[in-house]
Amino acid sequence: MRSVVPIVEGDGEVPALPILLRRLNDWLTPATYINVKRPIRVKRDRFLNKDEEFRRMLELASLQCSDDGWILILLDADDDCPMNLGAQIQERAQGVVPHRSVSVVLANREYEAWFIAAAHSLQGQRGFSCNDELVAEPERIRGAKEWLSHRIPNGKYREIVDQPAFSAILDLQMALDRSRSFQKLCSDWRRHSNCSEN
Repeated sequence: MRSVVPIVEGDGEVPALPILLRRLNDWLTPATYINVKRPIRVKRDRFLNKDEEFRRMLELASLQCSDDGWILILLDADDDCPMNLGAQIQERAQGVVPHRSVSVVLANREYEAWFIAAAHSLQGQRGFSCNDELVAEPERIRGAKEWLSHRIPNGKYREIVDQPAFSAILDLQMALDRSRSFQKLCSDWRRHSNCSEN
């Protein structure tokens, strides 16, 4: 059974990303079942800046991966260029686990930017209220969590509970249309899910 082993950095992404990936599976590649493994959580700076930690986490993911599966590294881009940093991580990762397929997606700037891209589809969920016009460039917003918090009655976006809940309901097509990093996730999902050699 083909599987994907995610590597993530946030507490909320551990429960949220599998929900999102299973939805992508049903939406983009319904003819192929992909077993989404529990994500491995890393500390971004330590993972990227300490070779020993980078190697250890990738080797752990490799052990959990099926022979025809792949490793998905999903990190927040923050202030880095997603394309440049993603290419660097991809090259390093393939050097560590050359026998595995690896996908690198950097959410620009944060995972929560995908919620901003599809904000109108979250209207009324968990108290979220978005009466603004569509944000022209959702991935340019600094502080996506704060942006979401301002639109929740209690003034607090809670990553550990809201991120999985929003991942379960956001409009995937809207996120795809309005977020380049979400487009990268969808493109990589299609490529790895449909590639017989992976």
